[in-house]
Amino acid sequence: MKFDLSTIADLAAFSETVSLECKLAQGEDGKGAVPKDFWRTYSAMANTQGGIVLLGIREQAGKFSIAGIEDIDRVRRDLFNNLNNQSKVSTNLLLDSDVEEVSLEGKKVLAVHIPQAPRKRMPVFLNGQPLGNTWRRLNDGDRLCDEETVKRMLAEQIEDVRDRRVLPHYGLADLDQESVRIYRQMLKDESPAHPWLELTDADFLRQIGAWRRDRESGDEGLTLAGLLMFGKWSSIQEAVPHYFVDYQERPEARTERRWVDRLVPDGTWSGNVFDFYRRVYRKLVTDLKVPFALKDGQRQDDTPVHEALREALVNALVHADYTGRVSVLIVKRPDMFGFRNPGCLRLPLEQVLQGGESDCRNRLMHQMFLMIGLGERAGSGMPKILSGWRSQHWRQPLLREKNEPDQTLLELHMLDLLPDAVVQQLRARFGETFDTLDHGERLIMATASIEQVVNHARLIEILDLHPHDLSMKLARLERDGLLQSSGQSRGKVYYLQGERPLSPEDVFPASSTDTFSLPGVIEFTSGGKTVRFVPNVPSSVHSITSSVHNDALDRDSDGCLLAQRLDAPVVDDLQAISADLKEELEQRAALPRSKPRLNPAEMEPVILSVCRGRYIRLNVLAELLNRNPDALRRQYMDKLVKSQQMLRAFPTKPNHEMQSYRTKD
Repeated sequence: MKFDLSTIADLAAFSETVSLECKLAQGEDGKGAVPKDFWRTYSAMANTQGGIVLLGIREQAGKFSIAGIEDIDRVRRDLFNNLNNQSKVSTNLLLDSDVEEVSLEGKKVLAVHIPQAPRKRMPVFLNGQPLGNTWRRLNDGDRLCDEETVKRMLAEQIEDVRDRRVLPHYGLADLDQESVRIYRQMLKDESPAHPWLELTDADFLRQIGAWRRDRESGDEGLTLAGLLMFGKWSSIQEAVPHYFVDYQERPEARTERRWVDRLVPDGTWSGNVFDFYRRVYRKLVTDLKVPFALKDGQRQDDTPVHEALREALVNALVHADYTGRVSVLIVKRPDMFGFRNPGCLRLPLEQVLQGGESDCRNRLMHQMFLMIGLGERAGSGMPKILSGWRSQHWRQPLLREKNEPDQTLLELHMLDLLPDAVVQQLRARFGETFDTLDHGERLIMATASIEQVVNHARLIEILDLHPHDLSMKLARLERDGLLQSSGQSRGKVYYLQGERPLSPEDVFPASSTDTFSLPGVIEFTSGGKTVRFVPNVPSSVHSITSSVHNDALDRDSDGCLLAQRLDAPVVDDLQAISADLKEELEQRAALPRSKPRLNPAEMEPVILSVCRGRYIRLNVLAELLNRNPDALRRQYMDKLVKSQQMLRAFPTKPNHEMQSYRTKD
């Protein structure tokens, strides 16, 4: 991987694309040394998705300055000596080519490319002891892993197959016999002459891996795979206390908790994985608006989109870590399908997207699905999903991981990347200049037009572009006067030239004191509501001032503020919301309300919980958490936004007093 940069400006653009850490590396004598805090960054990046450490560069508040390294050979030698010292670090992941000497503005620096560690070499830890010495990269910083996280990483390292474990004291009585019967029927439909169809249920379960004898221990009984696939809800709960599967159909194309149809284990059905798959797949494809195809004159209802949905659902179920702290969650919305499973990917993200290699967490369950014609072999599942979505020219599927707790998320959006109406609008606005753009640049412009404000991370989610190529295109579009930007590094956002991005004054007109001080403001009462009219000003300003008091603003049934250009309601005033919602938010915030001091590992999950599904104004959030607003923003909110766990309602004004936040999911 070539680090092809030569100036500070290049470095600022590059900082949008990767997990990047800069360290001064001057040493006591000023000639250069590996900084002591390099090693926890090495551990942290190796235990997440990798990254780059630049030695010889100072970074303060997102601004870079080049110090350089005088004795660069000494630093390289010291680096590799320690990498190969297991009392310092548990494993060396670097080759000579991963440590690159770079000249920036005439000074020498070292670019250290740290890859993600393979599962078999995680956790990467320091000082010969994993507990208390294992780090992860979170919020663009290095976070010490707790004991539970380290033990989970060690379990993933040791256990190639998580679901083949024999469960003592579990037997056939713990299985739902109707599930077993339907599975056998589906196998018969798939392979009518299969020899296992003649076996008794007990022998059949042995053959498919639901029942086995452990040759080392001599234990014989149900496997975890057999119980999860065919078990009764009560029996599954006893063996796997965190197990929960959840399907929700949500009525609107927005992040919210409201649903119109839901399936969870509630005692009315078995609650097992196989039954969940059958019921949920039917719900996913109901009313699916995809044209059918013809083959030999016959209608083919099974389209590439149906195949993609089947594969996504099977993937979520067979890759789930059922000992994890989050549920399997499947969401259907008018604009997208969402799939969440506990546990992170077992292969690097790039490898999963490319396909060709498989490392399934629950291989016996996967084999059971394969036998009845469901799922894909040899790592071809994700490419099939990508292909199915590409067949409809929809936005590229988004696959990503989240930590604390570990989970994998797949979003399948049914949105055209280049709607004709948007293209015509851009062509009318920018004329021949728009026609000269390449396909990638048109996609960027269309996305900025649709979403109003975008950033590098958002565009990477939906466009099939390399991060570096995207950075160059954004810079070119801005240079040519098609885009404008605000902010820096990973906080940088882009919008169409001449556009006025959503501002707090659009949503909270009562806060706009400048507008109300304009001469000629007329105030009158209409329908019991106070209205201010500002004559002889642009319509954009007039719309801001059309109503100002809380009782004049549109609110939902919970009393949350509704704004046309925001994708979720806003909790702007605790006195305006319903008593039930206020009580719910206070319960979510109970821990910091009762404790004046919390560490980030305790505080951040609470913040994410409070901000789930709705925007929460900063001052309201501070009141709920019993914290100072400015300190809350500096210590937590900015970091959560930077790590893409949180969204700002007003990205171009990050420090505005009316800024509001909600979780990304």
